[in-house]
Amino acid sequence: MRVLVAPDKFKGSLSAAEVADRLAEGLAAAGVDSDRMPLADGGDGSVDAAVAAGFTPHPVTVAGAAGTPRQGRIAVGDGTAVVEVANTCGLTTLPNGRTLPLDASSHGMGQAISQALRYRPRRLVLALGGSASTDGGMGLLAALGFTFADANGVPLRACGRSLERVHTVDSARAARPAGVEIVVAGDVTNPLLGPDGAAAVYGPQKGATDAEVRFLDAGLHNLVRAFARSGYPDAAACAAAAGAGSAGGIGFAALLLGATIVSGAEYFLDLFEFDRHLPGFGLVVTGEGSIDEQTANGKLPAVLARRSHPVPVVAVAGRSTLSPDRWRQAGFTGIHSLGDYTDRDTAGDPELTRQLLTRIGRRIGRTTAVMPYEPSRRPGSPRAHNPAERA
Repeated sequence: MRVLVAPDKFKGSLSAAEVADRLAEGLAAAGVDSDRMPLADGGDGSVDAAVAAGFTPHPVTVAGAAGTPRQGRIAVGDGTAVVEVANTCGLTTLPNGRTLPLDASSHGMGQAISQALRYRPRRLVLALGGSASTDGGMGLLAALGFTFADANGVPLRACGRSLERVHTVDSARAARPAGVEIVVAGDVTNPLLGPDGAAAVYGPQKGATDAEVRFLDAGLHNLVRAFARSGYPDAAACAAAAGAGSAGGIGFAALLLGATIVSGAEYFLDLFEFDRHLPGFGLVVTGEGSIDEQTANGKLPAVLARRSHPVPVVAVAGRSTLSPDRWRQAGFTGIHSLGDYTDRDTAGDPELTRQLLTRIGRRIGRTTAVMPYEPSRRPGSPRAHNPAERA
């Protein structure tokens, strides 16, 4: 039997390519042939997954979230450029892990977009997971030539702290990506403003206090009004759109540029031609760092399972909280959790994660002769949550 190994990253631990390599190593040890297809869903790691799929990596020098120059990278292939927040100005670019909820900027993302446009892509894919800022996309737009000024005409630094002071927006000298299809690939459906918006929902994850969340949300309201008075009559409609609140409002900025927001999981499966590769495989092994009740709501493993049917799909996760009836409803024939193999925390231990993934791959390989795939049971258990044994 041939197995297709198609996981997402294990966030904070291993890239999708590393996860696929370790699972494939285990399968090979069990005598099972496999092909690897590292995947992404529009979050951090999307550029890495594109490179693993054959796109060409290009280094880009940009400003990190705090403004410090750093080197990120983009991926370009077959007329498509993939640019992500995470490796340009995301949380991981903050110095010493210190959050800057008011002063972090999306400027580096805009700089990466400018450099990606030099390759004349027909399509620009924006992956917005892992952002550090809540600036409504001011930084991104500033890097493209937009200028923001207060009521006295004084230019403003593009960051969350400036949102409340923006009065006018000038895009006369902006470099607009004419003739380029812009796609925001992700699973965030929040609008820009209000209790379900960028500041309220994601601000605390970026270090914002309750007072700072209120400040940022008020500032985002002001930013929308500033765009409306500066020649963008659809600014309010863009702010209310599903996904406008992604990446601290970069989704909103992308919509102003004419972007379309789509399901990241569906889009990247199409981009990497998953359906074309699937025929001929008797089993698909997928996974990501956490599988829980949200997995069935458009997350990559569940979307992949639906598109793979009737080919059985086994998922591997750093942790899983799904009950047996729920993981079957989500389309998985079995789930392996690293937590069922060790009592140690694997999230911050890449080497342990590698070892366990290889072991899980070997275990899956030993069971592929029985189809449909039946997860093993622990002694004394009528049906184990995960087909695994503790180390």
